[in-house]
Amino acid sequence: MVQERTVPSLLSAIVPITKAEGMVLYEDMILGRFFEDKCAEMYYRGKMFGFVHLYNGQEAISSGVIKAMRPGEDYVCSTYRDHVHALSAGVPARNVMAELFGKATGCSKGRGGSMHLFSAEHRLLGGFAFIGEGIPVATGAAFQSKYRREVLGDETADQVTAAFFGDGTTNNGQFFECLNMAALWKLPILFVVENNKWAIGMAHERSTSQPEIYKKASVFGLPGVEVDGMDIMAVHTVAQEAVARARAGEGPTLIECLTYRFRGHSLADPDELRSKAEKDLWFARDPIKKFSAYLIEQNLATQEELKAIEQKIQAEVDEAVEFALESPEPDPADLYQYIFAED
Repeated sequence: MVQERTVPSLLSAIVPITKAEGMVLYEDMILGRFFEDKCAEMYYRGKMFGFVHLYNGQEAISSGVIKAMRPGEDYVCSTYRDHVHALSAGVPARNVMAELFGKATGCSKGRGGSMHLFSAEHRLLGGFAFIGEGIPVATGAAFQSKYRREVLGDETADQVTAAFFGDGTTNNGQFFECLNMAALWKLPILFVVENNKWAIGMAHERSTSQPEIYKKASVFGLPGVEVDGMDIMAVHTVAQEAVARARAGEGPTLIECLTYRFRGHSLADPDELRSKAEKDLWFARDPIKKFSAYLIEQNLATQEELKAIEQKIQAEVDEAVEFALESPEPDPADLYQYIFAED
């Protein structure tokens, strides 16, 4: 079993939320979970092909961070596990599902598939198949925001960028190079590590000389925070603080979210390397169940209200599948379209 790190408690520092904010967060988490469950169903029914990496168990991170940002204004950069980041950023479920089906109505016009979601409209900079690829892209987006504001005098250019990546990526060169650049230039960026303990089949503690990733921030003189990635309130609080710092010109933050993926590395992974005891330990900390209990305990929602949200989202996901099935395949005549920038 992978050695479990003590999960930090931020309960004394949690920023209270309103009922409306709670409903937004819960709905987003449910959308992510139900969407991924439907993806698994479609994949095993032969409707979806290639590698498909699901996000089950990590919803508190996507919802907690992205919902602390400005939708349609701030930038989000993802990995090959990108479906839920896209949904949290506002990309419609039907367009994400259509992309997974390889249809022309997909957010990447059917050319990207599961690992290459993109939406300029929603400031989703892309999913990237190779680890670490998205970090320089996100750093570039943060740089242009700062450049436009401070050099070109554009007072509206106060956008913040969030770069999501896994624990395995933090041993790659792009990670260190971009943290260094972001710290030097005080770029408005959040480096969000989704530490789910495993890099495909390699246990995190076996692959790095410093398992506590957030401590690597100190080398570059920027804040590093460790947070319970199974607790959306904790993640959301940390994200709000980091976004505020970035928007105020105070520079980047490295956020390490301790989490766990409930499924294998991909849907093609038999998931035989992780022990049952380890998985059961994390299943018991399901972030959605934890948040629903919190909402009810704090009188922010009733069981009936949460059930209504679940029914609404299930209908949305079912509609997304129908939309994807009925959508046209990309036209072969457009094969060379979208390769180069067009006027």
